[in-house]
Amino acid sequence: MLASITSERYAFGAASVVWFDCVSCSSDDSERLLLRDMLSIFDFQPFDPGQRSCRILSITRSIPYLRLSKRYFTKMAQVIPVEPPTKRARTTPLIGTHSGTFHADEALAVHLVRKLEPFKNADLVRTRDPKILEDCDIVVDVGGVYDDSAKRYDHHQRGFDETFGASWKTKLSSAGLIYKHYGKDIIASHLSTSLDDPSVSILYERVYGDFIEGLDGIDNGITQYEATQPGVEVRQKYKSRTGLSARVGGLNPAWNEPYDDTILDAQFLKASALTGEEFYRALDYAAKAWLPARKIVEDAFNARSSGPHEQILVFESSAPWKEHLFDIEREAQLREDKQILFVLYSEGASGKWRVQAVPKSPESFENRKGLPEPWRGVRDDALSKLTGIDGCIFVHASGFIGGNQTKAGAVEMAVKAISA
Repeated sequence: MLASITSERYAFGAASVVWFDCVSCSSDDSERLLLRDMLSIFDFQPFDPGQRSCRILSITRSIPYLRLSKRYFTKMAQVIPVEPPTKRARTTPLIGTHSGTFHADEALAVHLVRKLEPFKNADLVRTRDPKILEDCDIVVDVGGVYDDSAKRYDHHQRGFDETFGASWKTKLSSAGLIYKHYGKDIIASHLSTSLDDPSVSILYERVYGDFIEGLDGIDNGITQYEATQPGVEVRQKYKSRTGLSARVGGLNPAWNEPYDDTILDAQFLKASALTGEEFYRALDYAAKAWLPARKIVEDAFNARSSGPHEQILVFESSAPWKEHLFDIEREAQLREDKQILFVLYSEGASGKWRVQAVPKSPESFENRKGLPEPWRGVRDDALSKLTGIDGCIFVHASGFIGGNQTKAGAVEMAVKAISA
């Protein structure tokens, strides 16, 4: 049976008969050559302008279809239209991201996806071909769609303004999107605990603010600082402490180095491994060092007494306390006139104690209230005589820290500083 030629794609089988228009083919040598080139993928019977057909004996190259034009062919016999390609049956899930130059956000996003149970053995394809991406089980940083239900996580499309939550201002990148939806599962799995463990939620917020948000801000081109009052004060919009985005960028080939998809794909895997290693280092520190310190600060905050001592925290040993204190004060909705002004802690085996002023923010060098100006730069007996407090060791010239031989002496220094 004969079929009319259209601009559809057709598959050819052995013994198919191709009918061609001998007039158009013979009228222009270039068209005859083009036709011959198009048919060169087949082993076919010789033909000349006097014949109107050639029989395909076998297909000599692995090409599944050929786009034909009415300009060269008029009719075909035994021609089978090719159906649109269907999803190939796969035994492993497929992760999709874009090809070409890579960045820290999708490198980390891919690493985190591969930590999820359904994607632990997933394959990866880097492409911008929509049809290939359509076949992927999850797509990050490409495709122009953010739809969690469809597992599509791009952030480049117009109108996208997703953040980590109501209290966060930085627009998410693909790393932030994956972390927002799967971060708690990743944390719970890594720590071998349940999602109901209160520490999971605390670490989820902490790791975002301390690690992920910086990648989001840099990838979206958001400046890290802004002036709250021109020429007066600068506010940090997000933290960026790792330099990870720049180091991942450095894994891309230089402009004058050879590169192709194979090289870029290999380098991307290095970048993904690097971002993953640093993510888990940040998570481990938060879980094993930062979180235990929070408990110490929380206990000291709850144990403080009323009166002048209510603005003093006392730790029996040194611990990182600054960020915890600000978080705990915010959670407790502490009034500004009740904020903690001094933190006291032991130096350890020496038995000596430190008195440290609380800064206005974790990164600030300006204190809520410093040790009195007359004490600054004075040491030992001269300082004890000046303050009327036994055991004084020193007060720093800037007034942010001082020392005493005993806990009682340190407490007295803090109390006198508050009332000064």
